[in-house]
This record gives sequence, structure tokens and C-alpha cells, in this order.
Amino acid sequence: MRLVGAAEMRAIDRAAIDDLGIPSLDLMERAGRAVAAAARGLAGPGGRFVIWCGGGNNGGDGWVAARALREEGRAVRAIAVVAPDRLAGDAAAVAARALGAGVPWGLPGEAPVDGDGGANDVVVDALLGTGLGRPPEGPFAAAIARIDAARRAGARVLAVDVPSGLSADTGHPLGPCVAADLTVTFGFPKRGLLLHPGPSYAGSVRVVDIGIPAEAAARVPVESTVLDVAEARALLPPRAPTAHKGDAGRLLVVAGSPGRSGAAHLALTGALRGGAGLVTLAARPEVLPLALAGRPEAMSVPLPGEGALGPADLDALVAAGAGADALVIGPGIPRGAATGRLLAALLERLAVPAVLDADALNALAPWPAALASLGARLLLTPHPGEMARLRGLSVAEVEADRLGIAAASAAAWRAVVVLKGARTIVAAPGEPPEVVPTGNAGLATGGTGDVLAGLCGALLAGGLSTAAAGRVGAFVHGAAGDLAAGRLGQRGLLAGDLGEAIGEIWARWER
Repeated sequence: MRLVGAAEMRAIDRAAIDDLGIPSLDLMERAGRAVAAAARGLAGPGGRFVIWCGGGNNGGDGWVAARALREEGRAVRAIAVVAPDRLAGDAAAVAARALGAGVPWGLPGEAPVDGDGGANDVVVDALLGTGLGRPPEGPFAAAIARIDAARRAGARVLAVDVPSGLSADTGHPLGPCVAADLTVTFGFPKRGLLLHPGPSYAGSVRVVDIGIPAEAAARVPVESTVLDVAEARALLPPRAPTAHKGDAGRLLVVAGSPGRSGAAHLALTGALRGGAGLVTLAARPEVLPLALAGRPEAMSVPLPGEGALGPADLDALVAAGAGADALVIGPGIPRGAATGRLLAALLERLAVPAVLDADALNALAPWPAALASLGARLLLTPHPGEMARLRGLSVAEVEADRLGIAAASAAAWRAVVVLKGARTIVAAPGEPPEVVPTGNAGLATGGTGDVLAGLCGALLAGGLSTAAAGRVGAFVHGAAGDLAAGRLGQRGLLAGDLGEAIGEIWARWER
């Protein structure tokens, strides 16, 4: 599903109105009536409607909603932050219609006896639209404060397109910001409604079709998308009735070290529940008993020696990977100064798709440019800290532009990047980055990334492309986290709980 920013949405609107001749007033009318319908659904018995109207098209949508509610005999009042006689264009036209229909209205400085909204009432935020680029000030900041006060008094808040004060591009508040119970957005979901902390301000999000032709959207390049369950499921075909374990794929997992055998165990969990036909763990001998405990389905290869992985381990790893369809390298591996050189040589020798996670990424961090020339199809699964090390940035810089950083990294490294975190991003070279809407804060616990690495590796071994494996793996991993958190709570969720939950997702998908 397409995910748009402010400039992208403006371009789509212009294509619809200027190029295809769709009357802008018709679009505003449909948008406002959709807001009115949603507001009715939020109201309690006998609830009233208070609609805060700004000076642009967002305010115009509010005036249309006020008129629609008035025509139904609802108790509605508009508060005009910009007086109707100062409006222009479509907003002026719909405000005049609303006044002609008898919509009561006032300026923010007026204090009607019925107040700004309370229990059972709905307050509609139609102050500022998607184009806001600076903090709300003056009467707009004061209006946001009054909307917030009404919500504390028990009113439900509905935001039009995006909550006023929220960046439609980044999801970060630009200053004072409306916190809504429901956001009704038009045409396409806006990036800021999905990227954190945007969801905390948007509440539930409802995308409404207001009649923008598909041809208009097709004239504007897609900058980002959001992965939905139907799209994720379609990327993974059902197994053929005649499938055998060789068809399901052979996966070599290089993981674990003394004190971190659990990372290898969890990577095996992800790989086995991900559906790999044959899974082999390569690790130092002392790691194997703990890593394989409770995992009789996995095979193992001991790596002679001790300490950090280095060039001396190359031949043993090449032999272990003979016949493998994919690799997972990194969870909990013993890392030293020469580990990066070993990994580069291993990937060149085996030349099969590989998931690089955790300490495999840290080992390569001093030479990130080498990722583009490794000669293997790579799927990288960094968390923000690992991405910051690879890119020479701070974690704050990565988090401030997750979509942009993931897309730029995928292009530079010619690899698929799964940037983990609150709203995982999947980016493939030459494709718009994709937001994964599943997952929750319960996944912020040790080992969940190891499960994801194994899961993505199983999907690679089973024949999916790196891009498809990243998308399906991230979506299913997050969905499994949601399922587990629903049973155990986010605080109670453990990485080990994800295995069975992944299996339940496959059962729901009939895969």
C-alpha cells in the first residue's frame, strides 16, 4: 500500500485537479462528509460536536463536516481560528454554505456556555493540514491547548488528515500537537501517522477514498509504502504437496559463543519455525550442547579452536556450508579484529544468499563499503545502534530518518536492509522503502533479533528473494510478537515465545 508524505500528496492532488479535471470542491465535500460520518461514530448518547476550523483546506473539510452534521439535526458548533470572511478559494465557499445552513460559529476568544466539549462530545481538529512545516503558534497553539483540555474533560477527538502540529513526513510533533482518538486521512496513509511517535498522536487511523483517480496517483513517483498482510502473504506461496526437505532449503547458521549460546538457540528457533528443511549450526564445540538443547531438529558442525572467528576458520565454514542454499551469520558470534576479513572471504567462497546480523555487522562496520562488493545476495538486519556504527552516524540521526537512512544504505551497499525498531523498515535497492506495521514494544528484549535472523534465513533458503524474505520475515516476526504480547503482555514477552507464535501465523496464512 502506498504511503505518502506532504509534498507527494500535494502532487497527487494537483494531478487529479489540474491534469484530470476533478473539481477540488468535490474532493473537499467528500472529505468533509467522511469526517462527519466518523464523528457520528465517536459520539456518545446525546453527544455534541465542536469543530475547530483553520484557514486552509483542512479547515474547509471541517466546515463541510459541520454543515453535514447540522443538516442531520445534530448539535454542532464551529470555532473559526480564521474568520470566514478571511478565507479564500474552496474553504471560503464551503464556509459560506455552512453559515447558510445555519451552523452556529464563533471565534476562539468567545466563550459560549456549552464550552469546548466534554463527556459524550466529539471535538474535530480541522486546524492545520499535512503541509505544516513549523511549530504551531499564536491562536493555533492556543486552539490545540483547548482541544487537549476538552479531551481531558472526556471528549473524543477526531483529527482531519493529520493531527494538527504533527509532521506528516516524519511522525514527530513540530511543537504543540493534538492527540487524537481517531484520525481520518484522505487518499493514502501519511508517513507521519505510521512512524513513531506519530501513532501516539494519531490514535486509530482510517483511510478514506475521496475519489482521487488511480491515474493521478500513478503520475507521481512512489516514495514509500506500507506492507499489509495480504501483500506479505502473497509473497510466500504454499508448499507443493510433493515438497521434501531439500525443496524447503538447506540453511547454515553461524552463531553463538561462550556465554551467548542462547543467541544461537534462538536463531535456530527462527530458522526451524521459518520452515527451513535442514538447519545446521556451526559454532565452537563448547557452544553446541546449550545451543542445541531442545532443538533435536537441528544438526551441528563444531568449529575447531577457540576464541574469535578468524581466517583460520574459513575452510571449516566453507565445508559446513557446502550445499547450503542460504546462510545466517552473526547472532552471538565471537568477534575479533580479523572476523570481518573472514566473513568477506566466506561470502565470496560460498556465494549464496546470506543474512548478516548482530556481530557480523559489527565485524564489518570498519569497512562498510565492502558490503557492496561481497559477491553475495545480502540481507542485513541491523538495529539502530548497528546501523549508526555502519553509517558513522549517531543513533539519534538514524532514528530521525529511518526511511531515508534505510533506503540510502540499501542503495549504497546493494543489499536488502531490514532496519529493526519501532516500525521496522525494509529497503531494497531501486525500490521504495517499506514500513512494516506489525510489532510492539514487547519485542524490545534480548534475543528477538536472533529469531528474526533465523526466520529470514529460512525464507531465503526456501527460495524467496532477499527483498521478499526481508518483507515476509519482518512482517511475520512482528505479527508473532503481537500475538505473544496479546497473551503474555508486552512486559512478559520473551524471545523464546516467538517460535510457537510464528507457527500460528503460518497456520492462519495456510502456509
